Amino acid sequence: MASFMFQRAGWSLQITRTSKNFAVTFSTALPRRSRHRTIASEASDGLRSSRGDTVRRRTSYHGLENNFRSTRVYQAQQARAATTATAPATSARPPPPTSDRSARSADEVVGADDLTAGLSDKPVQLDEHARQVDWARSFHGLSTEAFSKEAAEALLAPIKFDDIEVKPDGIVYLPEIKYRRILNKAFGPGAWGLAPRGETIVTTKAVTREYALVALGRLVSVARGEQDYFSPEGIPTAVEGCKSNALMRCCKDLGVASELWDPRWIRKFIADHAKEVWVEHQVTQKRKKIWMRKDDQIRYPFKVSSASSPAAPRPSSSSRY
Repeated sequence: MASFMFQRAGWSLQITRTSKNFAVTFSTALPRRSRHRTIASEASDGLRSSRGDTVRRRTSYHGLENNFRSTRVYQAQQARAATTATAPATSARPPPPTSDRSARSADEVVGADDLTAGLSDKPVQLDEHARQVDWARSFHGLSTEAFSKEAAEALLAPIKFDDIEVKPDGIVYLPEIKYRRILNKAFGPGAWGLAPRGETIVTTKAVTREYALVALGRLVSVARGEQDYFSPEGIPTAVEGCKSNALMRCCKDLGVASELWDPRWIRKFIADHAKEVWVEHQVTQKRKKIWMRKDDQIRYPFKVSSASSPAAPRPSSSSRY
């Protein structure tokens, strides 16, 4: 028995010859055809048979036609795949549009998380040859001369008792807006300002930053403000409170509300204008003792409690700031 095989990319032809007959096998490597089709032919051997021998052949012409048709389809698929592979890659499809509300909410969440790592608000460093004063580093005008008599009178004027507030723990203070009003009266709106001298430092519970108070083009004082916060969403508000706290500390060098740092003055003010009362929380029913001005009223969620308890400690005579 002898066997011959002819093989190409898409098909193969195998001829098997024995002493009395031969078989022809034609197969294709098509993805849609898992079985090979066989064309079987039996004929007498031309070398050993005479002209009168009967030649019997069985050929499946229908199967042969389907094989060649499938081969053309396979070749077309291969050509299409090659064209797709060599074609330049198209740009990625843009993401589906999102609503402004969802995008804004995502930005707020990310921004709130990023604030705990710092605000990256370092002051701009000016060139040494710039005409403008770099207040982030300069001490220009510090203690060169005194302010005018009118400005000094506005800065050193005694504070009014009606402007002073008392916190529940007994600390007396002047609201931040009152400091700004005094500076506006002394120098005029626009003639003073706060210049940051460093980045805002954000810790796990507070923010802090250093500011310089500048008035009439002169450096007056430098102080560092601080403000606590309870959640990342409250950091922007804490940054503003930090600025106001730095302003209050800078004003000490100008003599603004200097009484609030005098222990004797604080004790006299508490004795004359403050009182200690028992209050009860209307929701939790908890009672405690708080300080308040004598002319103030207890506000919600507290109400006056008639219960008696050991006397609370006297408030400190030192100011918080």
